[in-house]
Amino acid sequence: MKIFINGNEEHTESPTLADLIASRGLDAGPLVVELNQQIIKQEQWQATSLNEEDRLELLSFVGGG
Repeated sequence: MKIFINGNEEHTESPTLADLIASRGLDAGPLVVELNQQIIKQEQWQATSLNEEDRLELLSFVGGG
């Protein structure tokens, strides 16, 4: 299916948000996910289905000094 991640068109077979994150090898700890302009809490990732034309923003916060 076609989705958009951080503004870029991509194709995925991942049925859920959790599967997509795992397939990309992302560290879930500092990750914030916005799906169609709504923040999705990590506890909801496994139950959140992805659909054609969904728009995701994946943001990782990094601390520093």
